[in-house]
Amino acid sequence: MRHGVAGKKFGRNQKLREATVRDLVKAVLINFTIRTTKVKAGEARKLVDRMITLGKNNTLAAKRRAFAILCDHGLVSDLFNKVAPLFVNRHGGYTRIIKLAINRQGDNAEMVILELTEKPAVIETAAVAKDAKALKSVKPAVKKAEDAVIVSEKKPAKAKPKEKKSTTKKA
Repeated sequence: MRHGVAGKKFGRNQKLREATVRDLVKAVLINFTIRTTKVKAGEARKLVDRMITLGKNNTLAAKRRAFAILCDHGLVSDLFNKVAPLFVNRHGGYTRIIKLAINRQGDNAEMVILELTEKPAVIETAAVAKDAKALKSVKPAVKKAEDAVIVSEKKPAKAKPKEKKSTTKKA
């Protein structure tokens, strides 16, 4: 019997199981949303929540603990500087699991979407909107097709090739 045994085995040994969950956590922290099976999402959710909690602490010890699990300095930096600040006012509940209507073909496994509850998309869309306004304010260089033809008829003068300087001295 499995009394008091926590976690799922996924039909793998310990190292492969840890690597699977680690890769799922990395994918969630990079992409903010992933599509996986219900059981794997449940296991990955625990570790994602723990990583975000470490990110909110923002101490050297917390960074080292996060690196021990994620094994990627760039991702740890993103976790502490980009992801964790999104959850400053939230006490837990950093992820959500959304069930998909269609199961996986082949083994009929329940598929879900595991995503972070807070996303930086609002900040990015505001930046994109500002860029779009800036592009509209810039006037195009060529207004008519006739101007484009005139511009294309002019050919730039070819530059003469430079002669190679000889390194030997003449007597």
